[in-house]
Amino acid sequence: MLLAGCSTVPSDNAEALPGDWSATNAVPSVGAPKTSRPVKPPVKIVPIPPAQTNVPPKVSRPAPILTWTSLNRWAAENKLTAPRKISSSPVASYAITSPKGTMVLIIGSREATWRGLGMHLGFAPEIIDDQVFIYGLDLQKNLEPLLLGETFVSSSNRVIVIDPGHGGVNIGTHSLVDGRFEKEFTLDWARRIRPLLTTNGWTVFLTRTNDSDVSLSNRVAFAEAHHADLFISLHFNSAAPDKRQNGVETYCLTPTGLPSTLTRGFNDSWTNRFPNNAFDSENLQLAVRMHGALLRGSGEEDRGIRRARFMGVLLGQKRPAVLVEGGYLSNTREAEKIATPAFRQKLAEAVAAALK
Repeated sequence: MLLAGCSTVPSDNAEALPGDWSATNAVPSVGAPKTSRPVKPPVKIVPIPPAQTNVPPKVSRPAPILTWTSLNRWAAENKLTAPRKISSSPVASYAITSPKGTMVLIIGSREATWRGLGMHLGFAPEIIDDQVFIYGLDLQKNLEPLLLGETFVSSSNRVIVIDPGHGGVNIGTHSLVDGRFEKEFTLDWARRIRPLLTTNGWTVFLTRTNDSDVSLSNRVAFAEAHHADLFISLHFNSAAPDKRQNGVETYCLTPTGLPSTLTRGFNDSWTNRFPNNAFDSENLQLAVRMHGALLRGSGEEDRGIRRARFMGVLLGQKRPAVLVEGGYLSNTREAEKIATPAFRQKLAEAVAAALK
């Protein structure tokens, strides 16, 4: 059998779920042709009200929007400039900007970019009556945390748990170059991160400090026992036998009511709510900071910020939590880089930079 990115058999039992995965993504990287789209909820258009000159200020976050909303209307309500069309070919795309940055949306595609970083929506934007319409939960869970949300900050405790993926008999995937196991690289990466974060004022705990097998539930319990403010799980990817796929991916938990970016054949019930869903906005903001820093530090391809709900190491977290894939051990060029201490030091410095 080919070892490929910690492949596992689908199960509805979260305790048995894998800590990571590899290749068969339901949504391709930014710019790639589409292979599948989720079933779209019925379009119930929120009517555009007549212009008002004296709109009362918003006093609280609205209830979840389960309809499709005009992006022009939403921008006006939040005192943003209307979305502008930036291209028509090969597909129409629109940009919407706030003081925090610019998001680019592609009509008919779940792929988007935020400040140049690839990300994925739950549903593809549509053109209705010559206006861009967005699914309501995408507005709340993907656009608002980035365009309108408060800048992400950790609590004053500054306690973080770094989780080196795999360990012991759970070897992960292996390098195409020298056959070394993922578990070795993730542990070395974590050990390099710890002193950098400690210097920056963090209290740092590792879920494992040697070649030991730690269950997913124990990794979650470890973070809870240490009252962690943040949780970051470290992994390297594989697309074996495909040797071409490469790049960096960052994952956070899928919000309730939206489809995942990646399922790998696991049940993806949109109604499921997990403890970590309480941190949907913070998860996305942390993922953006981590993903951008890793891309700058590694120089590797942007495979996007992605959503999944089958990773047991994230589901039960009661704190912002992300899982990062630092490159593909099934790609010769990336595997050669990952094998070098200098590259793993760059990845460690990127994580520290994201958390300054």
